Amino acid sequence: MSDVPRYVLDTSAILTLIEDEDGADRVEEILRSGKVLLPWTVLLEINYITRQESGETEADRRYAMLRESPVTILWNVDEQLILAASRMKARHRISFADSMILAYTLRNDAVLIHKDPEFDALAEQVAQEQLQYKRKAE
Repeated sequence: MSDVPRYVLDTSAILTLIEDEDGADRVEEILRSGKVLLPWTVLLEINYITRQESGETEADRRYAMLRESPVTILWNVDEQLILAASRMKARHRISFADSMILAYTLRNDAVLIHKDPEFDALAEQVAQEQLQYKRKAE
């Protein structure tokens, strides 16, 4: 077994990198040094959020960038993953995408990288590294 840790990047981590927020340097470091896994739900969220906020051209550019990045995209979904995600969603009242991201993280024995407060309550169940939250405007 490899000593290189596996990481799952949440949508918030990808947006941190794209928007050069606090923590972008850590996401870059992880992309360079670790085995990075990206659930398909992250691609979905990045694409629709960008379409809503910045338009189709930017959404397409970001999607292409993620597809070309040094990550393994997790496309496969099976019954066990669905059931694990549904248990997470029911127990913790998290979003559909976050429940899938957690299920992939647990399945791959990975560390979840995020800045999403929804994951705070799951710190004992899921290995995670929390990026610095956005600073509030003064």
